[in-house]
Amino acid sequence: MITTYNRPDALEAVVRACFVQNDKNFEIIIADDGSTANTVACVERLAADAPVRLRHVWQPDEGFRAAMARNRGTLAASGEYIIFLDGDCVPQRDFIARHRALSQPGYLVSGSRILMSEALTRRVLQDGIDVGAASPLTRLRWRLHGDLNKTLQPLGLRWPDAGRTSRKFSWRRIKSCNLAVWRSDLDRVNGFDESFTGWGHEDSDLVVRLFHSGVMRKDGAFATEVFHLWHREAQRDQETSNRNVVLERAASKVTQATIGLREHAQPAA
Repeated sequence: MITTYNRPDALEAVVRACFVQNDKNFEIIIADDGSTANTVACVERLAADAPVRLRHVWQPDEGFRAAMARNRGTLAASGEYIIFLDGDCVPQRDFIARHRALSQPGYLVSGSRILMSEALTRRVLQDGIDVGAASPLTRLRWRLHGDLNKTLQPLGLRWPDAGRTSRKFSWRRIKSCNLAVWRSDLDRVNGFDESFTGWGHEDSDLVVRLFHSGVMRKDGAFATEVFHLWHREAQRDQETSNRNVVLERAASKVTQATIGLREHAQPAA
């Protein structure tokens, strides 16, 4: 599931990288938080070339409502396992295959990202550079020029799949831009909580509630990295209050979203 909002050039780079995955046993759900006609046209163009099932789930633009977009995308999905990906995070060729290899009942998989500079992002989007096909030498050159924030992951270094779980759990540093969760586990906690206002921490809230319901964490670092295209930071007016809600729920062991998947499934009174 790819979340997007009014950035069709980045979305196209991400979706086309999904088209060339070495494992094509998946579908693409574009969870659109109210983009305009440019994105609709982009999705129509992509759908014509898609080698896998592609669906576009759109909702009106009424402010930052990524939680709702992901919930509506979840309801549109047909699979048992959902990989959440942001519309500015370009996956490598084996992204799906590595997530599939790490999938395990009772666990979520938290992936990681490689940040790209503004200059490299501009070149990638303007020139149509296929980041996933770039050689290790090219990626090393990008790193030496300061265009990537990591060294080993872009060069293809992989950790063994064993030893990625721990008895300790932390919801910190888990981002929904690269996160895999079983659909049954999402149903169990009522999905993302749409009661969060503005940007920030609705993904942390989901992970906290999943943990309280018995789902543990598996680390996808050095296996599932994506290239995160540069963008200006979103307004974070509600970040502190949203974080406080997560801390309160972590202490009280809340498992259910206040407004989530079930509310979409029920007709309005």
